[in-house]
Amino acid sequence: MTTVHHLLLEAAGRGDDPGVRAALAAGADIESRDEELRTPLLLASLGDHVPVARTLIDAGADPDAQDRRHDSPWLVTGVTGSVAMMRVLLRGGPDVRLRNRFGGVSVIPASERGHVAYVRAVLAETAIDVDHVNDLGWTALLEAVILGDGGPAHRETVEVLLAAGARPDLADADGVTALLHAERRGYEEIATLLRAAR
Repeated sequence: MTTVHHLLLEAAGRGDDPGVRAALAAGADIESRDEELRTPLLLASLGDHVPVARTLIDAGADPDAQDRRHDSPWLVTGVTGSVAMMRVLLRGGPDVRLRNRFGGVSVIPASERGHVAYVRAVLAETAIDVDHVNDLGWTALLEAVILGDGGPAHRETVEVLLAAGARPDLADADGVTALLHAERRGYEEIATLLRAAR
């Protein structure tokens, strides 16, 4: 049986702002969960449905509510790289220290994926820790090198991280620095940036 709660989840997932408003007006719980424990706001964040997220945040939705995979609306912005969604969620006062299933904060997956605009914005507009170390022993800087492709987006990501004060001397769990990883991978432009930052 379809309930008003299901209608809210479905509307949020497809970016249907009028549908979200109607479901809320009909009494749907703003923190309804689907079978994966995803809230309407998390579904909106996953789909980058910014108007829906704005409606939900303005109605009091929790940007930190985590699902079975420990994803939250806020953490997902680091994966999608959506600056617009990040800024909407900031209105809800998210915990920028919240950790994903790998023990990382949102700037780490964003750096891994080379989401330059997001990395720049989240570092400038929040108090997120640029040197946070995840459960793998990696910082955002290390992920940008280790999991990046060495191309323009990851090179610029490294530049932005360094400009924000990221420590190039922080090594991974094996004692290998970002510079050594860059040299091993032949990412010479990134290696040059890291040498200059020492």
